[in-house]
Amino acid sequence: MAHRNWLTAGVLSVLVAAIVATGAFFFSQESSSADGKVMILPVDPAPLVVMTKAGERSFSIEVADTEAEREAGLMFRTDMADDHGMLFVFDASREVNFWMKNTPMPLDLVFVGEDGRIRAIKRGEPQSEAIISPGTPVRFVLELKAGTAAKDGIADGDLLRHPKIGANAGSH
Repeated sequence: MAHRNWLTAGVLSVLVAAIVATGAFFFSQESSSADGKVMILPVDPAPLVVMTKAGERSFSIEVADTEAEREAGLMFRTDMADDHGMLFVFDASREVNFWMKNTPMPLDLVFVGEDGRIRAIKRGEPQSEAIISPGTPVRFVLELKAGTAAKDGIADGDLLRHPKIGANAGSH
């Protein structure tokens, strides 16, 4: 009888361990915006530099240059460093529309043309489904913490420099 209880306890222990391991496997899988978790992209080795009237302002950035990365963006992020942002890179200049659904952090959306010049700066309100658009075709969008553009003197017409924006930016 004692042998049978030991055997039953052993089988149950193995079964519980298997269930816990399976749960840990699924829990540890890389998350995406589809499952309600933050997407963190690698920080690009080259800083993004904004040439303002008051001088240069440098940011570390994540680059969202695939459809999936652009769709996820900064969704579900609750905080970000003041000198950090995300650069959205589109294949060609076009009309773009953003919204802040599933984004709890207020943002500055800096809309940038093919030439690297800022076309518009708009404020994104947390969790809003309101469409945010510059009203003109752009090739890039830089998302920063809300208030960063005003605090750093970033304005329409300023030039952005980064390898993703291109060597010819600002030559027009």
